[in-house]
Amino acid sequence: MSTTMTKKKSVINYLASGRSLNQDRAMNLFGVRNLRATISDVREQVERYGNWRIVRTEGRDGNARYSMKRVQLVDPANFTVGGRKRSRRSR
Repeated sequence: MSTTMTKKKSVINYLASGRSLNQDRAMNLFGVRNLRATISDVREQVERYGNWRIVRTEGRDGNARYSMKRVQLVDPANFTVGGRKRSRRSR
């Protein structure tokens, strides 16, 4: 079994550390030539369980920057709308 880290896993670890990534940085650090395609693959894996999101913002130079943000999960049993508990019928 190979011990080298894949580009996708490297990008996930980098984003999970709280840093953001743009195309130039991804190329320099990990050799990722198409960051948008890599982010698409990463998004599928990261967002699968609903507790992380990949966020795209625009950098000062106008280029896309990607980061990863933790999402607070809501228990559907305790979910309220306008201060009232939402009934199963109103969904």
